[in-house]
Amino acid sequence: MNKPTRRAVCASALLLPALAWARDRPAGLAKTLVGAVRRQMAALAGGPVLLNSYLVRTGSRADDFDLTQANAAYVYDNALAGLLLLAAGHRGEALRIGQALEIAQAHDRHFHDGRLRNAYAAGPMSVPAKLPGFWNSKTNQWDEDPYQVGTDTGPVAWAMLLWSALGMTRPANEAGDFLNARLRAPLGYYGGFYGFDSTQRKLTWESTEQNLDLAVAFKKLGRAKDADHASAFVRTAYDAQAGLFKTGLTPQGKPGAMVAADAGIWPYLAELGDEASARHAIAALRHGAGIGFSDASKGIWLEGTSFAALALERMKDPLAAAFFKTISANLSPQAYVYATVAPMLATGLKVGPALQKTEPAQDFNYYRRPSLSATSWAGLAALRVNPLS
Repeated sequence: MNKPTRRAVCASALLLPALAWARDRPAGLAKTLVGAVRRQMAALAGGPVLLNSYLVRTGSRADDFDLTQANAAYVYDNALAGLLLLAAGHRGEALRIGQALEIAQAHDRHFHDGRLRNAYAAGPMSVPAKLPGFWNSKTNQWDEDPYQVGTDTGPVAWAMLLWSALGMTRPANEAGDFLNARLRAPLGYYGGFYGFDSTQRKLTWESTEQNLDLAVAFKKLGRAKDADHASAFVRTAYDAQAGLFKTGLTPQGKPGAMVAADAGIWPYLAELGDEASARHAIAALRHGAGIGFSDASKGIWLEGTSFAALALERMKDPLAAAFFKTISANLSPQAYVYATVAPMLATGLKVGPALQKTEPAQDFNYYRRPSLSATSWAGLAALRVNPLS
């Protein structure tokens, strides 16, 4: 028998830790990420609370993004965090988020119809629910962001998912009733509302991802007809020639041409699409050991890389280990996952319609900041918990 060479021994020594990482790292990563979320929550006063969506820069290093996101707690991000805490066995902390969203729904400063805003002020929940904002030094006034104070159907659906998981069916059904009353389209549901209180604009585009969210949420609530109404839209978004799901419909009713991570991969996680459709989406969006937000992205979006890793694990694809390694390499000092690998990542989308004809709609970009949504999806993926199943 040939004796192993020194090179072979060294190669084996390098391979063993890699194999150990592939086997053990997701569990260790989950513990790290859950702990990071819990520490952020522990730093706040007791009772119902919402977490900052981004841990922003301060002082001379801060830019406009940090200014507008400094006190923003997005509903989608917090619902995801609640689902992560619940999956990790921390029901009491998940309940704090669920209760905060329930108070926000019941005590809006203007609306009383079961809706949620896209974001609220981070921290302990107040009555009425405080909305995020920032001091605009250019105009010397307090400003609010028209997207943050608006309502998209997808974040409402994710709140419904958290409430359902916590057994809080009353606020979940009230949110569902709002969607049916105000945003139900002939097929599926419209995008939501954008802008400020009484001057909000109805968004008449329709999103594959948001209708998928609603299909899952309504199903969890036992609202089969509403779930079918949303899932029927998702099925129409399948592009047989491309072998994947597209983003939805424009306000003019035209199919969107973009390939996006959530629209492409979530149907597989929600069992509305097959493995092949998710593989096609991952291949179209892949940048090495990660994926972009859309085919307009030139780098890695870590939130999408996280739920892609979850999908790849479900497929038993070894590429999942490489994606987890990318996630682990992009943890902030607070142990949150950064939103991006590069300093900035384009999505190819706009934040919302221009509110004034003289002002163009703003580009929707992600920036390299510690992100609650990326951390939560990474934690769920590391725990092998599919929130859309």
